Amino acid sequence: MRYMKRRGLRMFAVAALLPMMAMAQAAKPAAGPQDATTPQVTARVRDFLANVPKNDPKVFEDFFADDVIYTGAVGVTVTKADILKNINVRAASDPQATYEADDFTVHPYGDMAVVNFRLIKHNTENGKATTAYFRNTGTFLKGRDGRWQAVAWQATRVPEASK
Repeated sequence: MRYMKRRGLRMFAVAALLPMMAMAQAAKPAAGPQDATTPQVTARVRDFLANVPKNDPKVFEDFFADDVIYTGAVGVTVTKADILKNINVRAASDPQATYEADDFTVHPYGDMAVVNFRLIKHNTENGKATTAYFRNTGTFLKGRDGRWQAVAWQATRVPEASK
């Protein structure tokens, strides 16, 4: 009798868990196009950062959507027109700067994705090599032409002690 009770309890536990396991499995995103989002967006950011030092307006024109909302590390929000207008200012103030990124997190949402990464800015100031770190969060939208463009961007400088 005791054996039957234990066996019945086990069967009840298994029967109760099965629907929950099935729901958890169904909640996982389906394999398919979203699987490609993370490497596509990561490559898009890396390519952009590698080309920023060229100061070519086409690089910025292609990366940012026309209606992008960009909040820089100093808290100022700018438009795409502002970004394009200030390419030469950035080039003059940081002529030796190069950029790279690591520590990527990408959350795909169909034709949208949110990316967060650490931007690493290398520069030479007064003959001395410097490195600054920023945390960036961007929201990307995949257009009809299949390319990802940033529609929102936030850059935050990492304090010296936190690197």
